[in-house]
Amino acid sequence: MVNERQSASETVGRVFERVLAQAGAGGRPVEEVVNETLYRERERLKKAHGERAEADRAFYAKVRHELPRVPESGRNRLLHDIVERYATEIQGRFDPRVYAVATRVIPVALSGLMTGLSPKRVLGDPGLLLSLDDRLVIEGETDALRRLEGAGTAVLVPTHCSNLDSVLMGHSVFRMGLPPVVYGAGLNLFSNPLIGFFMRNLGAYTVDRLKTDPLYRETLKEYATVALEAGQHSLFFPGGTRSRSGGVERRLKKGLLGTALSAYRNNLRRRRPDARIFVFPCTLTYPLVLEAETLVSDYLAEAGKSRFIIVDDEFSRVRRWLDFLRGLVELDLRIHLRIGRPLDPFGNEVDADGRSLDPRGRPVDPARYLLADGEIVDDPVRDGEYTQALAGRIVESFSRENVAVPTSVVAFVAFELLRRAHPGADLYRLLRTVGPETSLSLADVELEVERVQARLRKLDSEGRIRANGSVSGDDAPGLVRRALRTFATYHPEPVLERRGVRLHTNDAQLLFFYRNRLEGYGLMDAPDLLAHRRDA
Repeated sequence: MVNERQSASETVGRVFERVLAQAGAGGRPVEEVVNETLYRERERLKKAHGERAEADRAFYAKVRHELPRVPESGRNRLLHDIVERYATEIQGRFDPRVYAVATRVIPVALSGLMTGLSPKRVLGDPGLLLSLDDRLVIEGETDALRRLEGAGTAVLVPTHCSNLDSVLMGHSVFRMGLPPVVYGAGLNLFSNPLIGFFMRNLGAYTVDRLKTDPLYRETLKEYATVALEAGQHSLFFPGGTRSRSGGVERRLKKGLLGTALSAYRNNLRRRRPDARIFVFPCTLTYPLVLEAETLVSDYLAEAGKSRFIIVDDEFSRVRRWLDFLRGLVELDLRIHLRIGRPLDPFGNEVDADGRSLDPRGRPVDPARYLLADGEIVDDPVRDGEYTQALAGRIVESFSRENVAVPTSVVAFVAFELLRRAHPGADLYRLLRTVGPETSLSLADVELEVERVQARLRKLDSEGRIRANGSVSGDDAPGLVRRALRTFATYHPEPVLERRGVRLHTNDAQLLFFYRNRLEGYGLMDAPDLLAHRRDA
């Protein structure tokens, strides 16, 4: 595991020297860079509270007081202090002793919550405890990941729909026999002292999405780049935050994605023998989503997803954790993690031997993408195009490795039938119209589910989506029954409920949320509801 203090120190040196060099070459003066930081941080701190915010206010008050009174060397010192403060906040504090304990304790603790067992009962009869491994199915290019992580540095880029994702990804890495990964986690997740302690010591570094200062973002990207150059396997959520809509991400944040290319270029310049960076798209699919109610409400907010950071949701409420995890056990449900085909930083597929392949399957030397007149050069415009191509391939992988589960299938069919029953109604009007007394014929739902199942099997055979066992193997009535049982286990009201020969919608927003996981596959030839909205 990389030394975080060394990474932070290296990050500070690089960012500081880069800003000075740009200023010396006619770019923004140091004083202007510092003033922008003061402005951006002052705006952020207007709404911030707590000890950290008070310490920031005191620090920036000191900088604001000194800036107009010091010579050039003093302004440089203030710049260095700001970058150092950012890097110190960002850096993780990985502890191998904590990691060793956590990899043993976390699966047992989660399994205990799932089964509702008391510690006394577990100790008295350990055989009662179901393993977390029984609930988490890891599939896909696992052999390629094990092989290539020893030939270079692996970057895992998963879909993101729950704060459970980090825990499950970390456990999956351990279960596959891979070294620990570092990953960026929202600063809000560190507010709980116990969770924050474990996250920091398990490889997490902080990402404060409320900070809009370009200097902070540059420091964050450089920290991630330095970790990759040191050979530290990493995890990024390229969507940036949890998907509010419930759909698979289609637009990615390219800032951290671009660090793969930067690290590869720097490795080539240093002639590192293991210079390669391998990007592995991953999809996490849940039958139910812990924070679904808060996420979809935020997506549909009139202000347009104004709460970019959600601090109080189901993830922070222990009772909801218990209900969610026990629901998985009661119905023997599975969470699916699929590892997609590896890519290089330019979006080319990579074979089992680590060779980059062009679109025709021919081996190519990725180093040549960075050359100009035979020399490795920086070209921000060119590199941005490469990262855009990588993002596009990751989105394709997300769609291809998405797992269709009964809840998403039945929600998709039910919601589309409701749309047919209300022609001309826009999304918001439809959601206001549909209530507990709104119902669908069970026979109609089962007929459409059967048609969608056939379509999903065909798409699965073409490698365009993954249909889990019950979706591909159950008959339509059985699939509907399975989905209804699942919907009845966790949310305060069943999302969809059978009453006689009718299905009633108790929560149209949640039906919409689970329906969106299958958006974009043309399953019922309906217009794309998410095409013109930001998939947060």
